[in-house]
Amino acid sequence: MSWFQKQFALSPQSRGSYLITDQVVSSLPEIRDYKVGLLNLFVQHTSCALSLNENWDSDVREDMSDALDRIAPAEGPKGEALYRHDAEGPDDMPAHIKSALIGASVTIPIKDGKLVNANRT
Repeated sequence: MSWFQKQFALSPQSRGSYLITDQVVSSLPEIRDYKVGLLNLFVQHTSCALSLNENWDSDVREDMSDALDRIAPAEGPKGEALYRHDAEGPDDMPAHIKSALIGASVTIPIKDGKLVNANRT
């Protein structure tokens, strides 16, 4: 049984949902060496999260962002502050809430040197 651990960085992005599969695969060429296994990804930032979703329609990412904004808005309906923690800006605390709800890690199966995903084909 073999395993490896590797740290890599993704380019900073503004608030939103992004596809990172290609960046992950190119950053981890070692995946090709595994017939079967598990990839565990963990993000080391408290206002960022990882999730698995479909890529069939970009509306899915936009709808996810919209839904999360309704759950953890940056401000109240009249523009009022909602959170005590606002030293880093009004969007910081909502990002922490969204990250806590979604999570900081995902586990993806590896089969025949490739990530197994649930996207429709």
